[in-house]
Amino acid sequence: MSDDILGTEQVSKVYQQGEVKVRALQDVSVQMKSGEFIVIVGPSGSGKSTLLNILGGMDVPTSGRVIYAGRSLAELDESELTDYRRNEIGFVFQLYNLLSALTARENVQLATELVNSPLELDEVMHKVGLDDRMDHFPSQMSGGEQQRVAIARALAKNPGVLLCDEPTGALDYETGIKILGLLRELNRDYGTTVAIITHNTAVADMGDRVLRMRSGEIVEQRENDDPVPAERIVW
Repeated sequence: MSDDILGTEQVSKVYQQGEVKVRALQDVSVQMKSGEFIVIVGPSGSGKSTLLNILGGMDVPTSGRVIYAGRSLAELDESELTDYRRNEIGFVFQLYNLLSALTARENVQLATELVNSPLELDEVMHKVGLDDRMDHFPSQMSGGEQQRVAIARALAKNPGVLLCDEPTGALDYETGIKILGLLRELNRDYGTTVAIITHNTAVADMGDRVLRMRSGEIVEQRENDDPVPAERIVW
């Protein structure tokens, strides 16, 4: 790990709900290094998803800056911001968001057709363990298999950063552990920067670095000198 690739500087986010202002983030500053595996933990409502959406260019901060590869996202026009979301960021969500009318292969292929430098599709499908399921539709697949398709879809774009929002939240324990192990393996094999947000504090032991959030603020940041393999995590 070397240079900072993505981060925030004093980012705050305020939502207006009728006459009430809701502060989702308060002066959050965080830097993600290239090749890092970072875990962001906190309870529901702590601001984790808001932070992830702002890092991914899906939302804009009320104040502060988001910096990717030395450039502020605020400097990008709409076309450049679309290119950023499309080419530089991969998203993995709790709900897989697969297109039901497309096979696993077609769901992944659709993403590769939108980007400049995709990875080889069959290589990615093999990497996530779906060689024999590529021609199946989502309705023919288990939850864990569908999440593998979603990860393959995000990874195949060849993004600099993979942002994962509760990627194991809809899965049983055994499947969740396998998905976490897969994300760690992809991080190591491809050098992709991975950020996972979760309410599950046990997952924190996997991270190279751990951020703990509460009430829209980062209340703790720590380096993890000895990250734990996914198969040793228990919750």
